[in-house]
Amino acid sequence: MLLNAPFQSLKVLELASVLAGPSVGQFFAELGAEVIKVENPLKGDVTRGWKLPNESNETDISAYFSCVNWGKKSIALDLSKKEGLDIFYELVKKTDIVIASFKPGDAEKLKVDYDLLSSLNSKLIYGHITGYGNENKKVGYDAIIQAEAGFMSMNGEKERGPIKMPVALIDLLAGHQLKEGLLIALYKRLNTGKGSYVEVSLFDSAVASLANQATNFLMIGEVAQRIGSDHPTIVPYGTIFKTADDQEILLAIGNDSQFATFCQIIEADFLLLDERYITNHARVKNKESLLSILKQKIANHTREELLKKLESACVPVGSINKIDEVLQQEQTQDWILSAESIKGMRSCIAYFDRKPLNSSLMPPPHIGEHTIDILTELGIESEIINSFYINHIIK
Repeated sequence: MLLNAPFQSLKVLELASVLAGPSVGQFFAELGAEVIKVENPLKGDVTRGWKLPNESNETDISAYFSCVNWGKKSIALDLSKKEGLDIFYELVKKTDIVIASFKPGDAEKLKVDYDLLSSLNSKLIYGHITGYGNENKKVGYDAIIQAEAGFMSMNGEKERGPIKMPVALIDLLAGHQLKEGLLIALYKRLNTGKGSYVEVSLFDSAVASLANQATNFLMIGEVAQRIGSDHPTIVPYGTIFKTADDQEILLAIGNDSQFATFCQIIEADFLLLDERYITNHARVKNKESLLSILKQKIANHTREELLKKLESACVPVGSINKIDEVLQQEQTQDWILSAESIKGMRSCIAYFDRKPLNSSLMPPPHIGEHTIDILTELGIESEIINSFYINHIIK
């Protein structure tokens, strides 16, 4: 088995759309699995049409769609018709994993639920992403769950209202949770020969990711408030400062030794003689007065000068980069996918034996791009395939 394709023997059917489920599908594709994206012939994945104002309407591959659909084949199949279901069932018999993102009850209505599919294939692993779990039929949207799970109440400046994060982080967190569940199910199958049903909800994934903010409340009743990018228990950590050339940097000083070195570099040694600032606990208590002094001192240095000095002294610091600056850095180049005019990012960024994953990937598929090939591999004759086209069962 090739190192860059450890899942090359796996077959995955993706019934999911948007971001969370498809991100899991791309993960398996990047690791060598054959991933077939099953789409409705009329519209396909809804993100095909989610385009920026300057994106072309002449293609069904949007920039958004391109972020999680590399390496997949697309079959456009009408599952509301018996013929479409029969084709899907034949695929299921040869499949290891199904990835779905239905509202509770919808999979049963479509006749693609785990109980039914596992009767066709006892080794099938079924990964299901819901909004709030199988007992709650409320539709889950990332932005709503950012609000309901407490993220927005903590995000933003104290003087302003709550702010949604600019990426669908809850979708991505749920995708990672489902990957973990599916890998556990694969391991279980190695030992038992049996498949599993793995369910992850967006809401549970969000709450499980509250980390220290949750335990701050559980242990001492502290409810997180909006404090910008600052940290509630470390100072200065996460704080943004402007430099002499009107650039921005962020500090993440995690201990007293780093703080002492930092003060020497910015010529603020006097802070080390002040009991209000010597320890982190003291700095947390006297945060406002300290930050006021640091802003004045940092404003005397240019960004590049300060970055160079602090980084060489192992003081945690970074510049506030825009997306274009990030993606032009040498370190990011291993993770950028490119095929003609289409670009994207890998989802599996692990290094194997100190080397990045280097398998090539097909670009995101056009809707139904591989329908004929997939049906032909199932042994369906061309005359029958043509009749499916005529009757709008496939595209």
